[in-house]
Amino acid sequence: MTHSLRRTGRLLLEGGAEFGGKMSEPDLRAIALAGGMDAPICIIPTAAAADNNHKRAGNNGVRWFQSLGAKNVFTVDVTDSKSANDSSLAASIRTSRLIYLLGGFPRYLGETLANSACWQAALDAYAEGAVIAGSSAGAMVLCEHYYDPYEKKLLQGLNLIPNACVLPHHDNFGKAWANQLTQLLPQSTLLGVDERTGMLSDSDGGWQVHGAGAATLYRAGSTVRYERGERFSFS
Repeated sequence: MTHSLRRTGRLLLEGGAEFGGKMSEPDLRAIALAGGMDAPICIIPTAAAADNNHKRAGNNGVRWFQSLGAKNVFTVDVTDSKSANDSSLAASIRTSRLIYLLGGFPRYLGETLANSACWQAALDAYAEGAVIAGSSAGAMVLCEHYYDPYEKKLLQGLNLIPNACVLPHHDNFGKAWANQLTQLLPQSTLLGVDERTGMLSDSDGGWQVHGAGAATLYRAGSTVRYERGERFSFS
């Protein structure tokens, strides 16, 4: 499903290992864009609910953002289709300025959020200028396509970034998916994002790399690597 929003918010795609103390650079930038340390930040641990790990993962997220100085961080326990359509949870998401999707199981995350009240709330917040961030599985489902490594299938994502597919943990195992996915998605851009690294959208539709690693773009038969501070665009 394609969303025709007036997109005033920003997107942050992170490569994984998000709360090991390694993602401070992109996360601090996201906090600043969200309005600073007092801005409401919601952690959505849906991707970790498939193996009942959402409480621990969500608490790790809260502690991490608090360690960066954020004052108003909370989890929104969207764990299944029922909670994804809970109006009170959706209201908490709608008033957040940074909405952070944790890593875990991408298909569970994508299918739980798709067409739900909570995802619509995130889109409403994004249209009003909020930052939507995702790490690993959280970044994967934000694109039009994502690869489920557990079932080895290419699936339809939430399509905030059309014609794209994220390869998370690119410096670890994600790059191993590149050959297969360039054949399955010859017209799309593959976005390889290293651990400890994020790519953040600009107001003009471009992107900038933040963090210790790089973003690698695979498109039209070429491979280009962008490191910290470098800007690029794709369509």
